[in-house]
Amino acid sequence: MMKAITVSGGKLNWGDHETPKELPADHVEIEVVWTAINRADLMQRAGLYPPPPGASEIMGLEVSGRIAAVGEEVAEFAVGDEVCALLTGGGYATRVTVPAVQVLPIPRGFSLRQAAAIPEVFATAWLNLYMEAGLKPGERVLLHAAASGLGTAVIQLATAFGNPVFATAGSAEKLEVCKQLGASGLWDRNDGSFVDAVKTWGGGVDMVLDPVGGKYIADDQKVLNVDGRIVLIGLMGGRMAEVDLGLMLVKRHQLIGSTLRSRTVEDKGRVMHELHKRVWPLLSAGQIEPVIDCDWPVTEAEEAMAYVAENRNTGKVLLKVSD
Repeated sequence: MMKAITVSGGKLNWGDHETPKELPADHVEIEVVWTAINRADLMQRAGLYPPPPGASEIMGLEVSGRIAAVGEEVAEFAVGDEVCALLTGGGYATRVTVPAVQVLPIPRGFSLRQAAAIPEVFATAWLNLYMEAGLKPGERVLLHAAASGLGTAVIQLATAFGNPVFATAGSAEKLEVCKQLGASGLWDRNDGSFVDAVKTWGGGVDMVLDPVGGKYIADDQKVLNVDGRIVLIGLMGGRMAEVDLGLMLVKRHQLIGSTLRSRTVEDKGRVMHELHKRVWPLLSAGQIEPVIDCDWPVTEAEEAMAYVAENRNTGKVLLKVSD
């Protein structure tokens, strides 16, 4: 038996849970030390984002810990190795089984606590900036909800690869963090439309990374350059939006819907391979780093989730699972 968080009657319960009986040949089992809260977990808990078919019903999309067992086809890891992993589910537990291609050694010089804040946000950032949108050096990015765990990763990654960032967030304090991370354009969402501010900053942008949707889409289009791309990764502002098809046609705009969780193991493996090749050296050199707001014991996950739901965090919120 292992321990895990389950949801019953809307409440989180930390208790005994059955451990998977067999380890597939291309998987590893990880003894979880740290996991992290993502908005997808809040949505799953509310019944709005069920796990893909075959995935664990346990929440948690990333972990760090130590390899406890390896499948017979796995040669790159050994029992005891310290690793972090991108999951489809199952992270809020003392043990998790995951395809080996979704697992990476923790960056040189990093603790397991720091490493737990890397997989989901940096994989999502890389996927959407450089695989979906195909950003080229010098192209400009408009980033909404920029002080989130994902947003703080996007700012650093884009800046490191030569893509200036205009960041929007909900307070002056959060915008100051974005500025320190490298954002060169800033806008407080409480001050009205961002359109004029973006145009003053750079005349327009080549890509928008939008976890909001809703009414933001129409304004995204107004600041998007010819051949610009909007990558929609969330619906915090609602699922219905007004799209100017004429503007889309004339300016050759693209509106791209993108999720990471439901992608195939092969797709996730490609993203993780790119992270190891292109991003791990930057992390190990201290050029970029995951931003961690705070951490909680896993037994206080209820309070930690409420903290995230209230948008109080700047960066990642972690859960300590074991020592």
